[in-house]
Amino acid sequence: MHTHINENKLQELLNKAIVDFGAAMHAPLVVIGDKLGLYKAMGDGRPVTSHELAARTGTNERYVREWLNAQSASGYVVYDPATARYFMTPEQAMLLANPDSPAFLIGAFETALAAAKIRPTLEQAFQTGEGVGWHQHDHALFHGVERFFRTSYVANLTTQWIPSLDGVEEKLHRGIHVADIACGHGASTILMAQAYPNSRFIGFDYHEDSILAARQRAKAAGVAGRVRFEVAPAKSFPGVYDFVTTFDALHDMGDPRGASAHVHSTLRNDGAWMIVEPFAGDRVEDNLHPIGRAYYSGSTMICTPCAMAQDTGVALGAQAGEARLRDMVTGGGFTRFRKAAESPFNLVLEARP
Repeated sequence: MHTHINENKLQELLNKAIVDFGAAMHAPLVVIGDKLGLYKAMGDGRPVTSHELAARTGTNERYVREWLNAQSASGYVVYDPATARYFMTPEQAMLLANPDSPAFLIGAFETALAAAKIRPTLEQAFQTGEGVGWHQHDHALFHGVERFFRTSYVANLTTQWIPSLDGVEEKLHRGIHVADIACGHGASTILMAQAYPNSRFIGFDYHEDSILAARQRAKAAGVAGRVRFEVAPAKSFPGVYDFVTTFDALHDMGDPRGASAHVHSTLRNDGAWMIVEPFAGDRVEDNLHPIGRAYYSGSTMICTPCAMAQDTGVALGAQAGEARLRDMVTGGGFTRFRKAAESPFNLVLEARP
């Protein structure tokens, strides 16, 4: 069978593949730049030579020179040919040099590199249909996910998301009892505790190592007296609460409807559940764009295998969309469900008993 090749379309696809190849090769260099303090040393925006940056960071100049050129070709730093110096713009520094920036993205690269380490196991899962549990991943994944999602939480959690809920912020200021489900390293729990000192918080996660890390984070943040972290799964955590939160985790659960039913059983009659999920439309075609690509890829490596490793293995995926999430939540007994807020990266959903 003769197949006609459109040379223009072929070249366009090749160009895209080269960009992707470059991005894959560049990702480890981003993490190296963070770990060795190279970005941080350039974060003030002052132009430096490779010799100056190497001296400033205690690294080898030849490696640093090649790294700087890779960064320049990627658009992550700027090279000035007139002076043979390199510098970072304020925007570049926000993404790469400032961990407290609302646009800090180092964690995304850490997550991608760590997730790729599970590839041989994932290949087998593709063939057998078995799951790959969260706990089976390289521990670098847990730290990368924490840093990646913390960026959105710093930017939005107490300034936009919680204020978008009906009456919740006022209660938090007065003082209520809050449970953060699937809390991981506790970034969301700790940020809430810092913003609402009159309320009490407890974070639950089935992953013991993450709970141990969360306790250390709370102590370092000075909120250990008002925050507890305990090992417990989403379908059986104990207690009764005025407010429950779940951040970027409902789609990871093997039985999201069962988890919803348990949350419902722990809420007071006037309580609320805030569910933050990756932004997604309800149809596949709504999500075929760069953000959807990142989420679908991450979901293939992390979220879907994680859910399939659990009891019912519903496996919503990271691009579940509002309609499917509504079905899970209302199927768990909630009678009121609405989208309270959204951003390019997140859906913020409010459920009431």
